[in-house]
Amino acid sequence: MEQAGPRPREATAMSAPDPATARPASAYRVPAQPGVADVDRERGIAADGTAAARRGDTGSPADAARGEHTHSEVPIPIPLPRAQGRPVVQRASVRGQILDALRAALAGGELTPGEVYSAPALGERFGVSATPVREAMQQLAIEGAVEVVPNRGFRVVRRGARELAELAEVRALLQVPVIMRLARTLPGGRWGELRPLADETARAASSGCRATYGEADRAFHRGVLGLSGNEQLLQITDDLHRRTQLPLGGGPVGASGSGGRVELMADAAEHIALLDALVAGDLEAACCLVERHFGVGG
Repeated sequence: MEQAGPRPREATAMSAPDPATARPASAYRVPAQPGVADVDRERGIAADGTAAARRGDTGSPADAARGEHTHSEVPIPIPLPRAQGRPVVQRASVRGQILDALRAALAGGELTPGEVYSAPALGERFGVSATPVREAMQQLAIEGAVEVVPNRGFRVVRRGARELAELAEVRALLQVPVIMRLARTLPGGRWGELRPLADETARAASSGCRATYGEADRAFHRGVLGLSGNEQLLQITDDLHRRTQLPLGGGPVGASGSGGRVELMADAAEHIALLDALVAGDLEAACCLVERHFGVGG
């Protein structure tokens, strides 16, 4: 039974979606997955995937005991894969799709730094049980994006400017020497194969969406470093990249806007300029562009 007095604070507001791209909240609901009926019954979710909260229930006694409240949190407009106008989720990939959606929400600022979110409440918004959401959140905790708050849920970690600067420095220390070594040894044709990835970052930047750009940017850098054949390097730099994409702790990051779009497009332009230099075999220009892109010496 809950004690009288102030209740733990949970998120009550999130940044509004772009009106030009917003879709009805129902468009983001994931159908109930086969094989999770027992968990759904425990959480009070109907067989058609409709959350119990819509029928007036507030969750199981176990959830209440853990303090994982499912009310007073505002729905998050997070898109999921679709076919013929309906969300498409395979049972085996539910956790992965929830993880990707939460990462996008973190990068785009829909999940506010410092706020606490419960797995049951997020599960209701996705139309799934709390289990895959909790598993995804545990992975985000390992990555340093959220931290576990006992009996409440998960708090989005506040990022400081110094921490992001330190992460950027580590990325530079790892990637700049590798890229320059590859620049001296690989023919221009190999670099040309990465052109579609660079073009995709430009398209993503034009949208002004930081979450969309973050994934395109990660794919480009992964493509570049993939030429080294070092899988350990890819895993480490992937983790660093995700952590640098998280917003600062002062507040949510706008998913779009002219200022953010200009910044992203400038970053994407450096990808294209770097590829031009590498294809042409201009090592001096490539070195300058790599150092500027990673802020070396800045």
